[in-house]
Amino acid sequence: MGELEDAVMTRVWKWNRPVTVREVLEDLQRERSIAYTTVMTVLDNLHQKGWVRREAEGRAYRYEAVSTRAAYAAALMNEAWSQSDNPAAALVAFFGMMSEEQRQSLMDAVRIVQGPAPVEPAATDVETAVETAVESPESSGESGGTPGQSTDRPGR
Repeated sequence: MGELEDAVMTRVWKWNRPVTVREVLEDLQRERSIAYTTVMTVLDNLHQKGWVRREAEGRAYRYEAVSTRAAYAAALMNEAWSQSDNPAAALVAFFGMMSEEQRQSLMDAVRIVQGPAPVEPAATDVETAVETAVESPESSGESGGTPGQSTDRPGR
């Protein structure tokens, strides 16, 4: 998703209701000069890509998000991870870039996915691997450099 598409989707997600081109336009114009037809084209592109659904209302459409921002972020992470020739090393490098707060969120997410803890809590293989990777990201052999900044996504 490009920068302008993200700016439009941010509003659709934030408002969490069907929106018109005019509503998005007026909000975007607080930050930048932009034409009605540009916003209309972006929303049409997002519809074609499957990120929003639309329903006719008179001569216009109302657009609504198909999924959440969290689902979008998860899809991006999954896409990037699946393109790696060494997924384990990619994850370790990613963990090494995370803040302590992000690492804690990751650990919480692992616990949620695994379900209720057994009566006698014991670290699982996944949890142990995550904790090990978080504690020593340099052991992965990855440089931990900054990933590319491209926002172009195939099929998006």
